[in-house]
Amino acid sequence: MDILIWLGIAVLTIVPMFKLLPHFKISHYWAIVCIVPIGTIILLWLMALKLQDMEKR
Repeated sequence: MDILIWLGIAVLTIVPMFKLLPHFKISHYWAIVCIVPIGTIILLWLMALKLQDMEKR
């Protein structure tokens, strides 16, 4: 049962990532990494770094 809950959360995270990642010049296929919990954290960290880079310009 826990795995079904986790898959639901993963899907709810992957769908918005498909739309957000191209704005940060990251391939939208990297959104699949959100299946792994640490993958979501890493992608959010990379997006934050790119956002800081954009703000400096």
